[in-house]
Amino acid sequence: MIATMTSPRVVSLLPSTTEIVCALGCESQLVGRSHECDYPASVQRLPVCTEAKLNPQRSSSGIDTDVRELVRSGLSLYRVDPEQLRALAPDVVLTQDQCEVCAASLGDVAAALCAWTGARPRLISLRPATLKDIWSDIQRVADALDVPQHGCKLAGHLTTRVEAVAEQTLRTRVRPRAACLEWLEPLMGAGNWIPELVQLAGGEIVAGHAGQHSPWLSWEELQRSDPDVIISFPCGFSLARTRAELPCLTSRLEWGALRAVRTGRVFLADGNQFFNRPGPRIAESLEILAEILHPELFQFGHEGSGWLRA
Repeated sequence: MIATMTSPRVVSLLPSTTEIVCALGCESQLVGRSHECDYPASVQRLPVCTEAKLNPQRSSSGIDTDVRELVRSGLSLYRVDPEQLRALAPDVVLTQDQCEVCAASLGDVAAALCAWTGARPRLISLRPATLKDIWSDIQRVADALDVPQHGCKLAGHLTTRVEAVAEQTLRTRVRPRAACLEWLEPLMGAGNWIPELVQLAGGEIVAGHAGQHSPWLSWEELQRSDPDVIISFPCGFSLARTRAELPCLTSRLEWGALRAVRTGRVFLADGNQFFNRPGPRIAESLEILAEILHPELFQFGHEGSGWLRA
């Protein structure tokens, strides 16, 4: 009797890994997802395996307060449903240990699996901090799904798109100084892969360093840097939600004195769908930045869907 190879059953507990699985052509192997996995829209048919312990509809400051309280109490911000996981019988579970605030973590998944007996699913935990890490993670997922050649192809396609933008920005001598805000109250700059994206898009970031976690930012620091451009894409917020939170910024006395505000160069971007997801749409994130920073060079058509003028 000849044994037949079966495709691994996959539960993805991170929006970016769900997008990676689908971009690799393996959506049919997904059997479960996180409560935040929503792209492509077809994955919303899948059973949900996680939930947040805090109310995501609270204000920026309210969410920050709840997060700090949970962390101070030593509690996780998310629940992973062990019964649902067991019922789905995955061969592979995709999760992360990059940020315990952004999504269910490796520790959350391990706790949900602790009572299992017999064969456990293979845990693939990602921790991207740079663009290079994102490309490597795509390959790690592809390898886990037994489609290594698809990983090479996808990563190659994305790097080609990124390089095409970078080649054009090399021609410009003007490199706007940009403040990218990942949270509004309190202020937080942007780290990890965002400084790289800003540089590739023809700008210079004023708060944040490539490969490092996003830093908290005081209003005094923002005033001293006085950026040419301000781009807000709070973690997990849609464009509409970001616009609704703008009074966190505009109500401050310091706001009107900033160069970017005086010159009308304040923009909103969709952090939830693009910048905060280290997956295939990181290429679109770069294109959005390029359109904002150098409209004379780029018109990809993302205005209105990926970004707006404040």
